[in-house]
Amino acid sequence: MDRNNVVPRINSLILHANQQYLNLISTSVTADVEDYSTFFFLDSQDKSAVIAKNMYYLTQDDDSKISAVTLWIIADFDKPSGRKLLFNALKHMKTSVHSRLGIIYNPTSKINEENTAISRGILAAFLTQKTRFLRSFLGQLAKEETATAIYSGDKIKTFLIEGMNKNAFEKKYNTVGVNIFRTHQLFCQDVLKLRPGEMGIVSNGRFLGPLDEDLYAEDFYLLEKITFSNLVEKIKDIVENMGINSNNMSDFIMKVDALMSSLPKRASRYDVTFLRENHSVIKMNPQENDTFFHVIAIVDPLTREAQKMAQLLVVLGKIINMKIKLFMNCRGRLSEAPLESFYRFVLEPELMSGANDVSSLGPVAKFLDIPESPLLTLNMITPEGWLVETVHSNCDLDNIHLKDTEKTVTAEYELEYLLLEGHCFDKVTEQPPRGLQFTLGTKNKPVVVDTIVMANHGYFQLKANPGAWILRLHQGKSEDIYQIIGRKERDVKQGFPFFLRRHEGTDSQADLEDIIVVLNSFKSKILEVKVKKETGKIKEDILTNEDEKTKGMWDSIKSFTIRLHKEEEKEKDVLNIFSVASGHLYERFLRIMMLSVLRNTKTPVKFWLLKNYLSPTFKEVIPHMAKEYGFQYELVQYRWPRWLRQQTERQRIIWGYKILFLDVLFPLAVDKIIFVDADQIVRHDLKELRDFDLDGAPYGYTPFCDSRREMDGYRFWKTGYWASHLLRRKYHISALYVVDLKKFRRIGAGDRLRGQYQALSQDPNSLSNLDQDLPNDMIYQVAIKSLPQDWLWCETWCDDESKQRAKTIDLCNNPKTKEPKLKAAARIVPEWVEYDAEIRQLLDHLENKKQDTILTHDEL
Repeated sequence: MDRNNVVPRINSLILHANQQYLNLISTSVTADVEDYSTFFFLDSQDKSAVIAKNMYYLTQDDDSKISAVTLWIIADFDKPSGRKLLFNALKHMKTSVHSRLGIIYNPTSKINEENTAISRGILAAFLTQKTRFLRSFLGQLAKEETATAIYSGDKIKTFLIEGMNKNAFEKKYNTVGVNIFRTHQLFCQDVLKLRPGEMGIVSNGRFLGPLDEDLYAEDFYLLEKITFSNLVEKIKDIVENMGINSNNMSDFIMKVDALMSSLPKRASRYDVTFLRENHSVIKMNPQENDTFFHVIAIVDPLTREAQKMAQLLVVLGKIINMKIKLFMNCRGRLSEAPLESFYRFVLEPELMSGANDVSSLGPVAKFLDIPESPLLTLNMITPEGWLVETVHSNCDLDNIHLKDTEKTVTAEYELEYLLLEGHCFDKVTEQPPRGLQFTLGTKNKPVVVDTIVMANHGYFQLKANPGAWILRLHQGKSEDIYQIIGRKERDVKQGFPFFLRRHEGTDSQADLEDIIVVLNSFKSKILEVKVKKETGKIKEDILTNEDEKTKGMWDSIKSFTIRLHKEEEKEKDVLNIFSVASGHLYERFLRIMMLSVLRNTKTPVKFWLLKNYLSPTFKEVIPHMAKEYGFQYELVQYRWPRWLRQQTERQRIIWGYKILFLDVLFPLAVDKIIFVDADQIVRHDLKELRDFDLDGAPYGYTPFCDSRREMDGYRFWKTGYWASHLLRRKYHISALYVVDLKKFRRIGAGDRLRGQYQALSQDPNSLSNLDQDLPNDMIYQVAIKSLPQDWLWCETWCDDESKQRAKTIDLCNNPKTKEPKLKAAARIVPEWVEYDAEIRQLLDHLENKKQDTILTHDEL
């Protein structure tokens, strides 16, 4: 544990904080630390040099010993937090072998003799006492009972240690001015960017702060070890032979270390020698008579990494002259083809521009000589923090048949949003505040987008664009119960958090509860937000059902208000329908499903559609459909969190969105949501399903039919794992379900489902039908209310006699016949053809109207 490469303690501030070093080399400016008026006009470097030159230290008992590590602690020592920092630093000094300790004063309030009693005592002791008495007296001043007594009227001389030079101390204590405190405070403000009273620490010129948490003696030891093992040990060996006294030598080590450590780190070059280069090596020679770079690349050619590297090397070859050796490091045996996709890494050697300096359409990925027979899907793999959508395409990108396509397949993508991600924790309980809502907006428009905090890692995400944004708690229960007390930002590239001031780089006032977030990079920005409950709200819960709490109060006047409430509810009554679709075929089914819902309900309808995989054509048509048929709609969007195991197949990703993010996809105001598969025809008013009593369960599903006996051999849930797991309970289908979102969030159902998914998805053979296997597997943790069988009829599993009672018909796949869905739809559901023709007539009308507009524009 004492080896230099062993870290004895984990402290992210010390180990991974953003490196900030002070320049302690003077530019020959002379100024005294008590000359505030002159000090005020010095630049940061000279301010730092003056502080270093006029610093007094607590050293080891042997004053002649070199102190290789110089520690400065910064605090208001007239506050309990400052005295605690001093106490822990002194505790470290008892066992330290390399350190000396200096004090920088950063008073909280206006500086005068009354509110600097302890600080003046510390300063006077440093100026008048020897090391062996200084440590004991500073320890006495660090005690809370000492400070309490002094501020109650006791004289500081009553706490002097036996052996101290008492006369010198009293004289200095009574005559020391406040200018040194003003100078130190100005240094903290201008150079260290600390607000009054904030704490920090400087180790050989490396500044760490502000300190939001306590720093213990073990942390000081860690800081000393890290500092000494970097460069200091080597610097000390060199300067010991220079013949200067120990005090000046300690200063010299501190300044040299601060200067050297602030320089960029450079790795040494070394050559790689290969024993054999006869096989599986591609060699490319550079252009002659020119400086070249020698590039060696080692790659397994049948990997996604090789697909990326190919374009990287091509681009590199256009930028620099290089000699390349490309080693094919193949695997010896393959049981199956490791690659199932063609890939292009979009990277250009320089900024692209069109003719006459007009910007071009941007970087392009081209796929040439692609086999024509396979069914292909075009997809874009983007950085984690990007939300990208397709804005134009000339075909169905989910189902590309090149043999049936005469023209070139094109698609245009757009970076729509940058993602602001975060993790939120309660400062007291260290647990995520479930159901807490954040909003992101501007001063003029406070709420542009909102979101809910998950219990899984306290995770939240918000869509935004470049610029300065204000992150707030949502008005209502979130704002009433909680307050924001601080944040960190995480350097995603390194993977470690580092502390920043709450409003670093902004004009925010120190006492504002809002957080200003600046999105000024295409890299991900991840916040860590700390909150705590307001005084008197400790036992309150955001997800508590307000109806239950207020029921008793309203019972006495129910008869008077019941009619009024019913009228208001009727006005606000909206049927919320959620669905997902990908590809032109399923978007065709989706439009017909929506029309079937509208034909069979009198209640206003709002459709919630997952935007992630909708085509540009559908997004262009949906506003016209909404206007034509009089419904509301909203396109919801969510990025699969980076910490949740990713799915790679499009169908399985969509299944995941159907079940894993129900608690965060919709606003808290939405009480219930009904999911309806795109390939479904509704024949009944879904309001009845919305109002169905779920008996306390968070959601209700329809069980699979078992009346069509010829399909018994295909009912996988009747045997094996499912038979033993369900114990005669029903296995439910995910084509139609209703979710009580309030109950769902209150019991943390989404968090439980994501946790179980994370565990089960490690095995690629589990969750074959993700969207229905997961809720059925979790039936004992998240209860399912079985809906009446009439709510979902499917020809594959249900007999013909039950069809006449069906409230919805699902075009589920038939594993026996494998009949195409379009053919099955026209055969099974007579009204499907009518709906399809009506929608087609609307689309043709819109297309003709669009063409007329284009012709008119051309004539103009």
